[in-house]
Amino acid sequence: MCTSIVEIVSADGAGKRDDGWFDLTHAVVSYDHPHHALLEEAITIDFVNSALGPGARVAVELTLQSAKELSGALARAIAAAEIEEGARLRKV
Repeated sequence: MCTSIVEIVSADGAGKRDDGWFDLTHAVVSYDHPHHALLEEAITIDFVNSALGPGARVAVELTLQSAKELSGALARAIAAAEIEEGARLRKV
């Protein structure tokens, strides 16, 4: 089954490919048939810089359960980082 589930967000950071690091411009999150993972459907996350061509891409294909666990880990790390940043700003 092909889905139309696609979310695109801007991404400010860096990704690494064979020839080194490159600046990211956006991330694409989708749910569809994976290209490499041996799964019927997968959450795919692509970090890209479209100005640098198709080689400027870092991709992962995850099971739904792995994606849920990653989402939770990101939420916890973000919450902790916001507390850390708040404490740092209060010291200045």
